[in-house]
Amino acid sequence: MSTNAQPVEPPRRLADRPWPGVGRPVVVLPLGSTEQHGPHLPLDTDTVIATAVARGVADRIAATGADVVVAPSMSYGASGEHEQFAGTVSLGREALEHLLVEYGRSACRWAGRLVIVNGHGGNVEALRNAVQRLVSEGRDVSWALCWPDDATAAPTLDAHAGRVETSLMLHLEPARVLIDRAEPGNVTPLNELLPTLRRSGVAAVAPNGVLGDPRGASAAEGARLLQAMIDTVWRHLARQGTPHAPT
Repeated sequence: MSTNAQPVEPPRRLADRPWPGVGRPVVVLPLGSTEQHGPHLPLDTDTVIATAVARGVADRIAATGADVVVAPSMSYGASGEHEQFAGTVSLGREALEHLLVEYGRSACRWAGRLVIVNGHGGNVEALRNAVQRLVSEGRDVSWALCWPDDATAAPTLDAHAGRVETSLMLHLEPARVLIDRAEPGNVTPLNELLPTLRRSGVAAVAPNGVLGDPRGASAAEGARLLQAMIDTVWRHLARQGTPHAPT
């Protein structure tokens, strides 16, 4: 009988670990939303993308020798701008902020660090405020947004349910993309739409819920975008001093 058995690596998913084997890992939390993504993408698109990026970042942390787990995703966020569309469920900014603060306080009782990977732009204000509060309380928490710094990753970086998210979903979960229903929405630059969007919601500027044009999306482009997002989040976390991240 061989005595050279290799140690078994602990599960990468937090939910798979019995409590005695949890240890003090870096916890990577995917934060998404449940909201409309046009007539062709599923309601959990942001969560699917955030989870994929979180897994990629966790792989990089693990490669440094650190213990890391990916937590069950948080699939509801601040999506009030989409509430005119059926299927959208929004917690609102204040509730999300409170939820994230309580999550961080609880997780940081045992986690070595909490890293939140955010897939929905509407969550940013609540997330920024929550992390700032947690850090001020002495907890080791950081966050990053799933959005590539490298504009060459896609010909156009549109805002919502356009080519970027459609390509990502074609790469990650192609069976759930109703590509025959994909259609362009409002392609006006987001900064020009923001005043009306904040005042009246997405439906006021894009009745089909799309801010961009999904035509031309592809799984190959989605693979490049995913890698660019992982690279961007990794660099961002490195600047925040995530354990074992490159400097």
